[in-house]
Amino acid sequence: MADDTPSRAPESGAPQSSHSSSGPGAGPRGPRPAGGPGGRGKFFRRKKVCKFCTEKIDAIPYRDVRLLQQFVAERGKIVPRRLTGVCTTHQRRLTRAIKQARNIALLPFATRH
Repeated sequence: MADDTPSRAPESGAPQSSHSSSGPGAGPRGPRPAGGPGGRGKFFRRKKVCKFCTEKIDAIPYRDVRLLQQFVAERGKIVPRRLTGVCTTHQRRLTRAIKQARNIALLPFATRH
């Protein structure tokens, strides 16, 4: 006849901790599910890659309004790096180009109310 009782870990001299971590992301209530907070793993967030590095654009022209408008929000604010995925050096050049384009009235400072 088979033994139906659950198997237990062998007893040792070391006391067992109630908080066993099984790697990074494991909290006091066990490992976190994949997919960020909430545990819904529906969407896979892709690593953002700098558009200017991939296309090997070194100088960002302030006259190219179509290019610059992609990095300006609807209200006229410059979109941050964490949203666009642009690298640090190109974000600085992009900011400078947007400000130059605003000063010579190619881009608006803000939208009209």
